[in-house]
Amino acid sequence: MSSEDLDSGQIGEITTFVDIEAPPPVELPTAHLAFGTNQAKPVEIAAERYHQGLAPLIIATGGVNRHNRIVEAREFRRLLIARGVPDAVIRCEDQSVNTWQNVEFALPYLREALESGFRITAIGKWYHRRTLHSLATILPEIGPFYAISWEPIYADRPVTRTDWPIHSEGRPRVMREWEEASRRVGDGSFREVRRIDGAWYC
Repeated sequence: MSSEDLDSGQIGEITTFVDIEAPPPVELPTAHLAFGTNQAKPVEIAAERYHQGLAPLIIATGGVNRHNRIVEAREFRRLLIARGVPDAVIRCEDQSVNTWQNVEFALPYLREALESGFRITAIGKWYHRRTLHSLATILPEIGPFYAISWEPIYADRPVTRTDWPIHSEGRPRVMREWEEASRRVGDGSFREVRRIDGAWYC
């Protein structure tokens, strides 16, 4: 199905399904997992929350970006330190090439967080549903976890929850998330996740 064939009800259903937003309780410190990207918003979110005392451990992920060749996690680390986050707080997974590997290669740090008594908060694009399923599938012991989302910029404007169907680059990205996550939950290669009382559960 193409997004041109969707009616308003279907658009709403897809938007709700892919939307990862489920922030942690206001005063709960959690380990923050920043999914790789060449945009800086995850760094801004993580650094602000660190200075609020809410991000005692930050896990930066991402290998070489296919568009600009930066090593995403290393760039995250550089930008975090420039924003006053101590290097000792940062863990860096810099070999992954996709969302699944972001989680898979960061497993030692995710387990470090759980063993330290922290829950996990994912930082990802608002529609990046695969982040949730990857976490639940690779780390089934994760327990309740959270997600803080942001609106990425493509074609010089943000992809939002309201305009993605008419955004030239946003539309195929959102449709891909919906189609792939739905298919992989259906075939069993992704664990299902549900948002219950403000947290994600698998």
